[in-house]
Amino acid sequence: MQMTDSREIAADRQTVWAALLSADVLKECVPGCQAMAGSPEEGFEATVVQKVGPVKATFKGAVSLSDIVEGESLTLTGEGKGGAAGFAKGGAKVTLSDLPDGGTLLGYDVDAKVGGKLAQLGSRIIDGVARKMADQFFERFQTVVEGPSETGEDTEPGAEGEQKKGWMKKVFGE
Repeated sequence: MQMTDSREIAADRQTVWAALLSADVLKECVPGCQAMAGSPEEGFEATVVQKVGPVKATFKGAVSLSDIVEGESLTLTGEGKGGAAGFAKGGAKVTLSDLPDGGTLLGYDVDAKVGGKLAQLGSRIIDGVARKMADQFFERFQTVVEGPSETGEDTEPGAEGEQKKGWMKKVFGE
């Protein structure tokens, strides 16, 4: 499955870049992520629980960053094994550029593959789930980076279904 899209984020490029390199932010944004640890230099270890059609699996895997051009672009590459469910692997080429209004345009090119029991579900189901997960990741990323909503309310993390706004300020102490 391949997908290309972009998002306009109401934050400067340096803030967006710092968020892309933060294990805490990545954990917050990856759908179903139970744990994320590591660093941009060493890579990240992740545990993700995901349900694809009738198959629910816990994937343990690694995420690495490569092709890093400071403040401009990087490639996130991940691979996870879900036991009997199979495996998932993929990557996202992420680019950042300044918007005329002071925000940041985050562009992404995603490529994902699955194997094992998951691959038997059919490409339409897999493509739909992969597309949904990519959209959820970048939507959550945008929410985390942009901070409080326009109403000025700062929603605390924790409650089911809540948007976790203002999270970047808590992580980076801004």
